[in-house]
Amino acid sequence: MSDPLVISRRSLLAGLPAAGLLTLAHGADAAPQAAAPEIKVQRPKVAALLTEFRKLSHAEVILDRILEGFGWESQHYRPQLELVSMYVDQFPEGELSRERDARFDPLKIYPTIAQALTLGGDKLAVDAVLIIGEHGQYKVNEKGQTLYPRYEFFQQTVDVFRSSGRGVPVFNDKHLSWNFDWAREMVDTARKMNFPFWASSSVPITWRLPQIEVPLGAEVTEALAVGNGNPDSYDYHALETLQALLERRKGGETGVKRVQALRGDAVWKAFEAGSWSAGGWDPALFEACLCRSHQLAPAREGFNHVYPTLADLRRMVADPVAYRIEYADGTRSTMLLMNGLVGDITCAIQLKGQAEPLSSLFYLGGDHETQPHNFDALVWHIEQFYRTHQLPCPIERNLLATGLVWAGVESLSRGGAVLETPELAIRYQPRAESIYRRT
Repeated sequence: MSDPLVISRRSLLAGLPAAGLLTLAHGADAAPQAAAPEIKVQRPKVAALLTEFRKLSHAEVILDRILEGFGWESQHYRPQLELVSMYVDQFPEGELSRERDARFDPLKIYPTIAQALTLGGDKLAVDAVLIIGEHGQYKVNEKGQTLYPRYEFFQQTVDVFRSSGRGVPVFNDKHLSWNFDWAREMVDTARKMNFPFWASSSVPITWRLPQIEVPLGAEVTEALAVGNGNPDSYDYHALETLQALLERRKGGETGVKRVQALRGDAVWKAFEAGSWSAGGWDPALFEACLCRSHQLAPAREGFNHVYPTLADLRRMVADPVAYRIEYADGTRSTMLLMNGLVGDITCAIQLKGQAEPLSSLFYLGGDHETQPHNFDALVWHIEQFYRTHQLPCPIERNLLATGLVWAGVESLSRGGAVLETPELAIRYQPRAESIYRRT
């Protein structure tokens, strides 16, 4: 009997979207567009609150694009933003914030968050706040979560808003907090105080190869993402990317009913199960994802075919992780972290009544370790958010993805227990037009 995980040449072709469901630039972009949002602030003054600023940190790849520009639509683009202040929590060897402070005027490092927001005065003196609580040396709890102070930065920002009697747009890089109760509080606080609040990964916004989209209102039965990295880190990128696709299904987002996370041998048993009902996932979705990867591990000694068998996977992937997610409307999805097999993020979506799944690579652009071009589109959307006060996509997407990271880590800490998740009964409707990069 042949191994069900050997991906054939036919499977490679099967990863292509069904006819009529491939969204190309000249298709979706040709549709009538809504009127451009009104510009609220022509050139917003931005305060950045950072854990650290070193080479290839999120602070560097975001802030340097604000300071020096980036490639956009075949030209060098300089955002209409003025970075005027920074609060930096840690200064490791090789840190860059002091050099940027000296080189760019009027940028200045302030010793407290309050001073960065008031520019040393008594009242809020900036037009936008950027929170980048990623990287740095912070405590790790018993569940393996790094306790980045995103919530604490947000709370100190809100204190200045309250004392000043007004708020401004706030963007938070990646998921909101390691503590889901705090994440929900952040969203509720912004809503009560009536200031625009957005958060996102760069991955759902980057290029899709090919440029697929889940048709708005489509019936989705199952979805799967394959990525790399670790829980409480890169799992967030894959989960929000899945969410950007799934939220477009019939009825919009209905929330998540339960989550189970698997690790090690439990993942291989789920692979062998071969279907969701048996405790695994649809192998065709996994195959479709691998067919899209640009960083699939090369053939190694012992391979006699193009793609890996289950035995190969066991040799290549030392610590597999899977999150199995059941939505309130019956939709099912799986997120796999497969270090040693892939170095990128791919997704596959099975639509009801379609023979083959939609699938795509979420392309980070060139050598991600030295040229992380996926941040170009994120910075462009941050600029539009700050200037118009309009959210590019609902904050609930980020909140739900934050909750999925929390639930996945919690399930792992309980040995793979199935978690009922009433906390994740988060309902929302997506934007009609997706914001991923098309050029």
